[in-house]
Amino acid sequence: MRWLAQAFLAIALAEAQSTYPNTTTPGGNGTTPIESQYATSPPFYPSPWGDGTGAGWAEAYSKAQAFVKQLTLLEKVNLTTGVGWEGEACVGNVGAIPRLGFPALCMQDSPVGVRFADYVSAFTSGGTVAASWDRGEWYRRGYQMGTEHRKKGVDVQLGPVVGPLGRNPKGGRNWEGFSPDPVLSGIAVAETVRGIQDAGVIACTKHYILNEQEHFRSPGDFEDFGSVDAISSNVDDKTLHELYLWPFADAVRAGTGSIMCSYNKANNSQVCQNSHLQNYLLKGELGFQGFIMSDWSAQHSGVASTFAGLDMTMPGDTAFDSGMSFWGPNLTLSVLNGTVPEWRVDDMAVRIMAAYYFVGRDTASVPTNFNSWNLDTYGYQHPFAGVGYGLINQHIDVRDDHFRSIRIAAAKSTVLLKNSGVLPLTGREKFTAVFGDDSTENPYGPNGCADHGCDNGTLAMGWGSGTAFYPYLVTPLEAIKREISDVGGVIQSVVDNWAYSEIDALAKQASVAVVFVNADSGEGYITVDGNMGDRNNLTLWQDGETLIKNVSGLCNNTIVVIHSVGPVLVDSWYDSENITGIIWAGLPGEQSGNSIADVLYGRVNPGGKLPFTFGTNESEYGPDLIYEPTNGHDSPQDDFEEGVFIDYRAFDKNNITPIYEFGFGLSYTTFSYSNLNVTKVPAGPYTPTTGNTGPAPVLGNYSTNPADYQWPANLTYVEAYIYPYLNSTDFDTASSDNDYGLNYTWPDGATDGSPQPRVAAGGGPGGNPQLYDVLFSVTATITNNGTVPGDEVPQLYISLGGADDPKVALRNFERLSIQAGQSATFTADITRRDVSNWDTVSQNWVITNSTKTVYVGSSSRTLPLSATLSF
Repeated sequence: MRWLAQAFLAIALAEAQSTYPNTTTPGGNGTTPIESQYATSPPFYPSPWGDGTGAGWAEAYSKAQAFVKQLTLLEKVNLTTGVGWEGEACVGNVGAIPRLGFPALCMQDSPVGVRFADYVSAFTSGGTVAASWDRGEWYRRGYQMGTEHRKKGVDVQLGPVVGPLGRNPKGGRNWEGFSPDPVLSGIAVAETVRGIQDAGVIACTKHYILNEQEHFRSPGDFEDFGSVDAISSNVDDKTLHELYLWPFADAVRAGTGSIMCSYNKANNSQVCQNSHLQNYLLKGELGFQGFIMSDWSAQHSGVASTFAGLDMTMPGDTAFDSGMSFWGPNLTLSVLNGTVPEWRVDDMAVRIMAAYYFVGRDTASVPTNFNSWNLDTYGYQHPFAGVGYGLINQHIDVRDDHFRSIRIAAAKSTVLLKNSGVLPLTGREKFTAVFGDDSTENPYGPNGCADHGCDNGTLAMGWGSGTAFYPYLVTPLEAIKREISDVGGVIQSVVDNWAYSEIDALAKQASVAVVFVNADSGEGYITVDGNMGDRNNLTLWQDGETLIKNVSGLCNNTIVVIHSVGPVLVDSWYDSENITGIIWAGLPGEQSGNSIADVLYGRVNPGGKLPFTFGTNESEYGPDLIYEPTNGHDSPQDDFEEGVFIDYRAFDKNNITPIYEFGFGLSYTTFSYSNLNVTKVPAGPYTPTTGNTGPAPVLGNYSTNPADYQWPANLTYVEAYIYPYLNSTDFDTASSDNDYGLNYTWPDGATDGSPQPRVAAGGGPGGNPQLYDVLFSVTATITNNGTVPGDEVPQLYISLGGADDPKVALRNFERLSIQAGQSATFTADITRRDVSNWDTVSQNWVITNSTKTVYVGSSSRTLPLSATLSF
C-alpha cells in the first residue's frame, strides 16, 4: 500500500501544469458582468511569506521560527499534511512530531459547537445570533465555543463562517454564517474570532470564497447528471472587494489564525490553488499571517496548490481513506528534487506554528480526549485501519453553565415581526393551544438523524458538518406547558401537521393558538425531503402554510413562530387579521423552548432585528441557484451579474417593497430617534503601501541524501495513513515519474524568494491600516417612549452616491438597553473604509467625488435621521 501514495506525484504535477493557465481568480475590471468563458485574472506568485505584521504576531512568529528551525524536512511535511480521513481522533489531524513531543494537531468542526463529541453544548447558529446585533453576545458565544473545543483537546475550531455570505436565501449553508450584509457579517465574525482565540483555540474562518451554493460545489458523480466538474463562481473585482471579501478582511484584522479555502472554482480556477485569491488578495493585500487550510478534499493538485498559497491539506488523502496524497511523500519529494524551494515549506510550517503560538496553544492545550468516530469509551486510535485499541473517549463534560448564555443569546436574537397587542402573553389565557410538529420532539431523539439530516420535530439547527450533538433539546411545547401548568392554566396540542380534523377541533376551542412552523437546509452531502443541501424553494416545510391557515381560520388570536434557516414566504397569510403575532426565532440551539417562552411570556422584551429580508417571492432576491448543469460535464458557470446588489440592496435598487426589511424588528415598547450629530475627525490622507518585503526566511538546511527519507525500520505501518516517507532512494522510482517534475514549466516567479513589492492596498492585517482611520463620529438620541424597558438597535447606513452603489449600505450599529421613558445616546464611528469604493484601475480604495449621506434609523427602510458628510 505504501507505494500508492508515490504514484500520485505524476498526477499532481500534470494536473498542476494543466490548470496553471487558469490558476487565477475573480478579476474583471469593473462592474461589467463577467462572461463565463473569459472569467480569469492574472496569476500572482510567489506565495507571500509571513512577516509577523500585526498586534501579537511578531512574538508568535519569533516562537514559530525557533520551533521550525529544529524540524527536519520530514517533520515540516508532517505538520502540513493531514493523516487521512478517520486516521486519528479528530475530523482532521496532521502528523505528529514525536522527536519533539509535539502531538498531532486536531482540527474539529463546527461553528455551533464541538461536532461528534458528547457532553458539549449546542449553541445558537450564526445566522440566528446575527439577529441579536450584539457585539457582546457574539464575543461571548465565540469564547464559550472556543472553551469547549479547548477542553476537548481541539487545536483548531473549524469556524466561524462568512462564506457563504448568503447571495441567495436558498443557499444550504447560509445559516452557518451570519448575514448577507458584509458589515454585519464582518463585525460578527471579528467578535467571534476574538472570542474563540481568547479561549486558546485557533479559529478557522471559512469558506474562502464565493462558495454560495451546495449544488455542484465539488467535482462529482451525480445520480441525475453523471460526472460534473465543480461550479465556477464568476465575479468582478469590485464586487469581490466590496461584498464577498469584506468580512474576511474583518476576520484577518481580528487575528484569525486560519482560513479554509473552499470547494468551488472562482472564475474557472479551483479556489485552493488559486494564486490571485490566496497569494495576492489574502496573504498580500489583506496581510493574513496565519495558514490556509483546504476544505476536506478541496485540494486538487500537489505542486500547483503549494505555489498558489495552500499551507495545510485536509484531511490529507486525495479521496477519503485512499492512502494517497497530493502532499505527504510527494511534498517531500518536490522539495528534494528542487521543484519547490525550501523556503515555501518553511513558510507553511511557520504560519501553522505562528497561529499556534498566537492563541497560546503552547500553554492552553490539553490532549484530545474524545473520538469523532466512536462515542464508546474504548476503541481504535486509528479508526479506519482498526488498530491501536484503547481508551479513546474520556467523556469529559465541558459545558460549564453555557446553557444560560445560550438561552439569553437565543432570546436576544428572536425577532418580533408582528404584534396586534396580544404579546406578551401572561400564561393565564383561558385556553392555550399549541400546533405543529415544529413544537415537539424528534421521535428518534434530538441526535437521532446523522448530522441532523432530517426535519423531524422542532428545528433548532440545520444539517451537515456545521452541527454538534445536543446534550438535550428543550422543545417549545414543553416550555410552554411549564409556563401554563405552573399557574394551573389549560394547554393542549396537536403536533401532527396533517391531522386536519383534530387541528380544526382544537383551534375552535383556543383563546390563543401558537403555531410552530419551520424551513430547513444544510450541507449538500445530505438530501432531506428532496432538498440536496440547498432549499428548492422558500416555502415553509411540513405543510406549514396550510397549518397556519387552518388554525388561523378558526382562531382569531393566532401567533406564528417560525424556526428557519433564513427567509421564508409569508405573503399569503402574514396580514390576516386573525394572525395577531409573528415571531422569527431562527435556529436557537439547545435552549430553543426556553428562549421562545422567555419572549412569548415577557421575561425578555424582544430586541432582535432581521439579518436579512423577507420578500414576496423568490425572484426578488436576484439570480437563482444552479440546480442543473449548464455546461455539460464541465463546470456550471455561475455569473454573479447582480454585483453587490443582494438582499436588501437588490430590493432597494429594484424599488421592491419587502414584507419585512433588513434590520426590522418590533418590541413590546416603542422608540423615537432625534438629535443626529456628525463630527468630522482629523485624519491624514490615504497613502498606498510601498516598498519591498524582506527575503523569504530559510530556516535551516535539509539533507539531500535520499537515504534519510526512507521508511524507518521500526515503524509500524497503519493502513491508509499518510506518511512523509519515500520508498526508494531513486527519485524516478519514488515518484513513478521519469523526470520527477523537472521538465514541467512552472509559473513565473513561483520559486522566487527574493524581496517582493508590497501590495498597495495592503500593509497590515485586514488591508492598509489607514482604511480603518476614523473620519467621522456620529451620535443620536434614542428614546424609549413606552412603559417597559427594552432594547433597540440604532443602525447607521451610508449612501456612497455613485451610480453603481447601493441606495444605502449598513456601516455601523449599536444595541442599547433603555429604561421606560428614558433616552440613551447612540454612538458610532465612520471609517475611511466605510466611505470608500474599490477602484479597479489603481487596485486600491478611493473616496469618490459623489455626495455621501449618512442615515440613522431602526431598519434599512426606516431612517428618520440623515446628514451630508463633508470631507
